Amino acid sequence: MNLLRSSMLTLAAAAMLMRLALPAAAHCQIPCGIYDDYARVQSMLEDADTVIKSADSIADLSGKSEAQSINQAARWIMNKEEHAQNIISTISNYFMTQRIKPSQEDYTERLTKHHAVIIAAMKAKQNADVAHAEVLKKSVEALSPYYPGHTH
Repeated sequence: MNLLRSSMLTLAAAAMLMRLALPAAAHCQIPCGIYDDYARVQSMLEDADTVIKSADSIADLSGKSEAQSINQAARWIMNKEEHAQNIISTISNYFMTQRIKPSQEDYTERLTKHHAVIIAAMKAKQNADVAHAEVLKKSVEALSPYYPGHTH
């Protein structure tokens, strides 16, 4: 069982190092004026659902020691890390740099809610408990009123 934990930790650490080496992707900081805030929130909700699914799958595989289960658990861990990081990157590189402005009347409120998403994503990365992933989804959902869909 210690070998299983050691293998999973090694794989998770390797995944984190690989992720850190990748450049951050952000939409246009020129600024280009082409923004789709609603689409980004929807994408973060999809990432949050993936983090929830990953945490559930990690729990299902916990305690299993055959090679396939170890392999799948490592893959779910890497998946959870990647999608939580996608959310952190979107908040940091898109919303915090381009969409939240000190001139906005509710600047402090917006800043607090966006920061809450980053904290929730960090905790979801640090923990395998699905409760942290669900908090992440709720924190992303709390941003929806700021970025409604387009009406035609």
